[in-house]
Amino acid sequence: MVSKSVIADGRQIRLAMQLIELGARLQLLETETTLSRERLLKLYKEMRGKSPPKGMLPFSADWFMTWEPNIHSSLFLNIHRYLVQHAQLNGIEAVIKAYQLYLEQMPPAEGEEPLLSLTRAWTLIRFFDSKMLTLVECREYHGHFVGHTLDLHHAYRCGLCNPPSRAGKKKKVIEDVALAS
Repeated sequence: MVSKSVIADGRQIRLAMQLIELGARLQLLETETTLSRERLLKLYKEMRGKSPPKGMLPFSADWFMTWEPNIHSSLFLNIHRYLVQHAQLNGIEAVIKAYQLYLEQMPPAEGEEPLLSLTRAWTLIRFFDSKMLTLVECREYHGHFVGHTLDLHHAYRCGLCNPPSRAGKKKKVIEDVALAS
């Protein structure tokens, strides 16, 4: 008979709780912990007071290429890369710490979700590790931004140096609506 470690089980529960607090989807929890689906569901319901969202995880690398998500994803990925290289963090611990630091730098507006969810950040790391995505250097100020690995990166200009014409319009529309009311 194999005996279970209470300490190891406690660590897995603590990890699952930390991930749930950061907004992890059930599929992420199942992949990164050794807890059963039933225990994860029970823990999620206990912490959030509701069942976890259903549906597929993000599966397209193209989401990370659009203007605003690219900036947020690039910030997160650069933080993650720094932690892996200099803080000897790896795996899910590096993702959690990088995501916490990302949230410190890009806090969502009150009552809103962060643009880059933990699940998308985790998916980004998986795309990066599988070489679907890479970091591309901007020719103007030499920052590193998320890009498709097989794209041509000669003379790349990032979304900060070359914002689309609609950039900032969402915020202006919200401000105009607030002023009108």
